[in-house]
Amino acid sequence: MKRLVLLAAAAFLAACQTPSASAPEPEPATEPDPPAFVEAACGGCHAVEPPFLSPNPQAATFEAIANREGLSQASLGDWLADAHNYPEVMDFDLTRPQVDQIAAYMVTLRRDDYRPEM
Repeated sequence: MKRLVLLAAAAFLAACQTPSASAPEPEPATEPDPPAFVEAACGGCHAVEPPFLSPNPQAATFEAIANREGLSQASLGDWLADAHNYPEVMDFDLTRPQVDQIAAYMVTLRRDDYRPEM
C-alpha cells in the first residue's frame, strides 16, 4: 500500500512539472491588413498599406491621413460617410459597415514616431 501511495505521489508530481523545453517565442507584431475591398476601392490612388507608396502622388497615404492631428475614428468615419465631402475623383458609394471598417483600419496606422514627408 505504501508503495502504491508513493507511486501515485510521484506520478502526480511529475504531471505538475513544467516541460523542460522553453515556451515558443511570441510572434512579432505585424501590421494589420486592410479590409479586402479597400485596395479595390481606394488603392488606385492611395497607398493603403506599408510601405505606403501612393500610386497617385497627390493622394495622401492612409498613414498620413491616420496621423493627422485631431483625427479620430469617429471623425474619419463621418467624413467617409458624407459623400459630398469627397473630391470628385472619390465620388463613389460606401456602405456604413464599409466606412466603419476603413476608419477602424486607418486608425491602426497611427504611430507615435510618425513624421510627415516634406
